Amino acid sequence: MTETYRAIELRRFADGFRSGAEIVTLDRRPPAPGELLVRNLYCGVNGIFDTQIARNAVDYVKIALPTLTGVEALGIVEATGSDVSGFAAGDPVVTTRFPGGYREWNIAPASHFVRVPEAKPEWLALASTGVSAMLAIEHVGALRDGETVAISAAAGGLGHILVQLAALRGCHVVAVCGGQEKSDFVRSLGARRVIDYRTESVAEVLAAEYPDKLDVAIDTVSGTIFDAFLDNVAPHGRVVVGGAAADLEGRPEIVTQPRIAHKLYYKGASVRGFMNGLLTDHWPAAREKVFELYADGQLNITFDSRRHVGIEGIFDAVEHLLSGRSMGKVIVDLRS
Repeated sequence: MTETYRAIELRRFADGFRSGAEIVTLDRRPPAPGELLVRNLYCGVNGIFDTQIARNAVDYVKIALPTLTGVEALGIVEATGSDVSGFAAGDPVVTTRFPGGYREWNIAPASHFVRVPEAKPEWLALASTGVSAMLAIEHVGALRDGETVAISAAAGGLGHILVQLAALRGCHVVAVCGGQEKSDFVRSLGARRVIDYRTESVAEVLAAEYPDKLDVAIDTVSGTIFDAFLDNVAPHGRVVVGGAAADLEGRPEIVTQPRIAHKLYYKGASVRGFMNGLLTDHWPAAREKVFELYADGQLNITFDSRRHVGIEGIFDAVEHLLSGRSMGKVIVDLRS
């Protein structure tokens, strides 16, 4: 084993991840008491989070430069520190703790890791994005069987799991995505109505087919899609804000219109923010649920077809995800 490893370090605040971060070489040390030494095999990409970290725009993460980066990784335990129980060399583990992702090796407290059945990337997606999807739709969205559920970015890493979770509850899923390939994909996952925003107006379709009928709407895009979801929320409906991809430039659009209270009050509806990093106490139960669904063959994980390899590939992977061209979960193979 080499005595050093490579990682991506944020060196300066900047408009984008690539311009603020660099690949650095670090010493690999033995684990201290209570720590694990893990050789990362795959990392999951969170392009929006990475961009906002580079801009120092994530309120609940206080950044002191320089800092390592990345959140999600799956690897193999190579050594354990003293006083560590429940882990052994050779165990496959996942971390979803910043900054454990964008690095070839991870040395961190054992509490940052979860054992998984195999060193397969599916378990990385389940423990990270799968947990996010479960908490967004069930904990924050308070989903009930048979409801009408709208999901934006439905073909993405988070979206394609949300579609399946809703369909498993017998819900009528309205999936918003762009392009024929993505439309066919989410339809195969159980979406009952697919709105291709490239060829249809989301607002017009919802107003015509789902007026005041969206019991749960999960949006990670913002802008006009959020407006359309809000306009058509059902009585006692819940609009869940899980991101704002359309506002990544840091200059949110200023919209002049009636206050949101007027759209919510008479319906008894609500808008709820979903921030996974603030729900750590709920991660274990959600993880158990998605692991069981996957093991039972009720939940499938799809990875984007474009392959990204090595620490160097992370920059391209982040930009590919932000481009809107990805379909399924975007990961990087760190084994080379």
